[in-house]
Amino acid sequence: MNPRPHHRRLVRFGIQISIALVLTACSSRVELLGNLPERDANEIVAALVNAGIGADKVSGKDGLVSVQVASARVASAVDTLRALGLPHEQFDGMGKVFRKDGLISSPTEERARYLYALSQDISSTLSHIDGVVYASVHLVLPESGSVATGDAPSASSAAVFIKYRSGAHVEILEPQVRRLVASSIPGLTPERVTVVMVRSTLLPPAQVLAVHAARRTDAGWMPNLRWILLALITVAAALALGAVLRRGRGLARVSEEDPS
Repeated sequence: MNPRPHHRRLVRFGIQISIALVLTACSSRVELLGNLPERDANEIVAALVNAGIGADKVSGKDGLVSVQVASARVASAVDTLRALGLPHEQFDGMGKVFRKDGLISSPTEERARYLYALSQDISSTLSHIDGVVYASVHLVLPESGSVATGDAPSASSAAVFIKYRSGAHVEILEPQVRRLVASSIPGLTPERVTVVMVRSTLLPPAQVLAVHAARRTDAGWMPNLRWILLALITVAAALALGAVLRRGRGLARVSEEDPS
């Protein structure tokens, strides 16, 4: 019996297993973010791709989407999105806060919901300024004065907090922010709007990528080293087993030819 076909099949099988292991190591992908609206998922994928990080969208239930990246790029993807302020915070505007639910609220509850919804709408508007990582607005609106004492209502005021990306120069927009907030609140003047702008201490996206690129250069293959070694061991084992089988066939043939 000729051992060569069996030996070749064994080696071919070992090589196929090795290729599968290497491909598995190189293509392992994990879910980075889940349950995202389509619009947010598109923005995140675009930001990651522009940063040189491959990302894919996977459709889920109820029209929501998840974003996947290679397991080796999770850290750089998370740091990049943090530096860009993504994903954007989801704000509850008037439509969500005052949707019809069949319940009757007290005037105090209605007022609290109104202040919350109004602040959410303004915060959402400010968060769309280029370079803004986070925006929050706190409102104080006057209540009606006491009828018995004749007290006048207090003046409206607003406090605005904005965290912006380093290098974005959002601070030059402070006058416009004051006017925008004042124009959104009845009876509020720009002088009664306090704006606090803080520069983010996170590295800019370009520096984040540079740092992770250096790390990949130093130890980029380490997470997949065990898979590569396993593939090489599989090939070596297949070759060794084939050699043993071939040698055994050869000894058996010699024994048959020389029965003495």
